Amino acid sequence: MAPIGNADKALAWLDANEAGSIERLMDWLRMPSVGTDPEHRADTRRAAEWAGERLREAGLEAELCETGDVGPDGHGTGHPIVMAEAPGSPDYRGPHVLFYGHYDVQPSDPDELWRSPAFEPVIEDAGKPSERIVARGACDDKGQVHMFLEALRAWREAGGEVAGGVRVTVMLEGEEESGSVHLERFVREQRERLGRCDVVVISDTGMLGRDRPAITYGVRGLTYTEITLHGPDHDLHSGMWGGKIPNPNNELVRILGQLWDDKRRVAIPGFYDDVREATAEERAAWKQLGIDKAASLRGIGFGPEADVGEAGYSMLEREWGRPTAEVNGIFGGYTGAGAKTVIPTHATAKVSFRLVADQDPAKIRDAFFAWLDERTPPGCRWTKTDHGGGHGVTTPVDSDALRAASRAIEAAAGRKPELIKSGGSIPVAGLLKAELGLDTIFMGFGLDDDRVHSPNEKFELACFRMGARSHVRLLEELRKLG
Repeated sequence: MAPIGNADKALAWLDANEAGSIERLMDWLRMPSVGTDPEHRADTRRAAEWAGERLREAGLEAELCETGDVGPDGHGTGHPIVMAEAPGSPDYRGPHVLFYGHYDVQPSDPDELWRSPAFEPVIEDAGKPSERIVARGACDDKGQVHMFLEALRAWREAGGEVAGGVRVTVMLEGEEESGSVHLERFVREQRERLGRCDVVVISDTGMLGRDRPAITYGVRGLTYTEITLHGPDHDLHSGMWGGKIPNPNNELVRILGQLWDDKRRVAIPGFYDDVREATAEERAAWKQLGIDKAASLRGIGFGPEADVGEAGYSMLEREWGRPTAEVNGIFGGYTGAGAKTVIPTHATAKVSFRLVADQDPAKIRDAFFAWLDERTPPGCRWTKTDHGGGHGVTTPVDSDALRAASRAIEAAAGRKPELIKSGGSIPVAGLLKAELGLDTIFMGFGLDDDRVHSPNEKFELACFRMGARSHVRLLEELRKLG
């Protein structure tokens, strides 16, 4: 094998050029790439073009791939996907890595709650350990993607091979925050190209604390639905009609109240049939992490008595290893100021299910919809909408690539990362597993208090440094695998 190259030189370049790295990120954050808002369509495309240019500067071949239907101007109806590739050294024998991220961001509202405008990034607490960039997208996901972009740049600027000699494909999408509506089609169309990859790396997760790096080896899946129970063909006077006909509000609440049994288990038949149980070893390892559940509850305004959920499982086990059902929103009838005594024509709820590995989102959706049909009140009907979802994934903790990521983080951070799971969902990981058989290593550096999706989103510079350095080391460790 040819010399691996000097990762230390790349790290030294990162240290010496940090001001430029941060300013590049600030430039990207100034672009309001709110992919779900048509008014920001041009801004979103500009953010994609920016990312492509940074990848080319790092030596990769990059292109913008249109999604949706392509119009006369050559642009698709969807936001473009940035694709880039580094061929790797001729003698490279390690895994072909697919790095995934997204350049679109959440809307900024409510804007009045931001300390500074959402798309005018600022550095707060300058010179302190908690020094951070505050802006929409600072952590989710521009800041985390930028760690990898700067790691690639560092290898190139320090005289090393492109991507450290590792065979890399980069895929950055612009619709993650709005359901990745064109991604599944794109992955299938690019099956041959993406199928050459061996493992996925995603930096869109977090750590256990500022000095506690972590690798997430599993995330939950998701089924998200919206249901409407239709009753009378117009709102009715509750004095004249109350107690005589089904009230959609009353009936919907009554039905949803049957979703759980007295042990807080989901009561839909077959819901648990495909659940992959956490092993005894996993549960023991999670317990050893020493996560303070009382502190977690205090952080959201609860006392310890609020630790409730499926019987037989701890709070952490319920988050990382068990499926759930949640009513995310419910509305119907009069909700304005004052009184208006009506029986509404319909009532609506948004209901989601967090799933664990091996559960099929479509199967859970169909079981839920069938469960509703069996409980349809006399004279009423349902409108049922599937808002999408994705499979949960669990990556083997003994894989060569995951061990390489662990060594990289330990070398960069001075501490071996913990192995954790997440109660959240990253549907692209399930898609890539289902379509291409690829496992994902979630190598993220966010913190619980980064206020992702909220006003005053932040990304601490200490986390950015740790992440950029870890990605430099990751390329080195992957090269060694060959």
